[in-house]
Amino acid sequence: MREHSLELLRSLVDAPSPSGFEHPVARLYRDQTARYADRVTTDVHGNVTAVLNPDAPMRVMLAGHMDEIGFVVHHISEEGLLYFSTIGGHDSVIPVGQMVWVHGKQRVAGAIGRKAIHLLNPDERQKKPEIKELWIDIGASSRAEAEEIVRIGDVATFQYTLQRLVGDRAVARGFDNKAGLFIVAETVRLLREEGGLSSGVGVYALGTVQEEIGSRGARTSAFGIGPQAGLAVDMEHAIDYPGVSAAQYGQLDLGKGPSILRGANTNPVVFDLLCRAAREENIPHQIRIAPGSTPTDANAMQINGPGMATGLLGVPLRYMHTPCEVLSLKDVENCARLMAAFCRRMAPDTDLTPW
Repeated sequence: MREHSLELLRSLVDAPSPSGFEHPVARLYRDQTARYADRVTTDVHGNVTAVLNPDAPMRVMLAGHMDEIGFVVHHISEEGLLYFSTIGGHDSVIPVGQMVWVHGKQRVAGAIGRKAIHLLNPDERQKKPEIKELWIDIGASSRAEAEEIVRIGDVATFQYTLQRLVGDRAVARGFDNKAGLFIVAETVRLLREEGGLSSGVGVYALGTVQEEIGSRGARTSAFGIGPQAGLAVDMEHAIDYPGVSAAQYGQLDLGKGPSILRGANTNPVVFDLLCRAAREENIPHQIRIAPGSTPTDANAMQINGPGMATGLLGVPLRYMHTPCEVLSLKDVENCARLMAAFCRRMAPDTDLTPW
């Protein structure tokens, strides 16, 4: 991955953006895509749309959600401890003992605490901790001291940044879905710098909000844009480590290319066009199956208003919704190449009717 692109990905990962609080990463996405797009707008929900060929009759929507999982403070105790609710899907064993950033009047470090193992009774030791049993300790000795920095409703994120691993692999908090957002931004750059997009095809490249709590941003954006076709990009569960079965979930490996979804959430014409683009551009890819809807922006896009012809691209990811998500940077690059290749093969008169 070229150095400038890697630094953009690092910046997107580092920016805090729990669902409903995406503005730091939205500013980065807006600034990046404004270098290449004909128009960039932000709507009332916070979705950012970068447009190429805004007057074209064929409209293609690209969606990478900006939000990540996180925490929100709902109570400050007399002792100055912060009790919190989760934003998005968490495994309650993960937060125990983690360091977080609390994004209050100023950013402050915090430790997620729980009763020490020495003080747990035998029954408590056998159970997963519950979120209600945890708190964030910022070092305050009273509620008044904590409230000088933190308000009810402030959010917190894990203290993890992007780090390179062996080979082309990297680990970070929030690759789901900062890597997908990066892919959409890279697609805009590739289409502008390398060309090949028909003047009759408009590309609406979105950073969407609130996917982790129900794909809310993709739904409203699709209604406003009214595209005929669209691609969402998200992370997919890699099945190349112990304890998970390819026979149960289908094979999906790090480093073997992005995934292309086949199933009810994918229009057959879009699927075939993605596969053709991958073959013709020599882009490694994998096929993933979903028999019904998916918990992604692609589902909201497909059934919004009169509907659109949708596709779903994925990047294989290990340890999803933890602070140490692992992926292949080459898969990320190839996913952006595939998304751009698909856009170049769209035409104003492309018939998206499945049969």
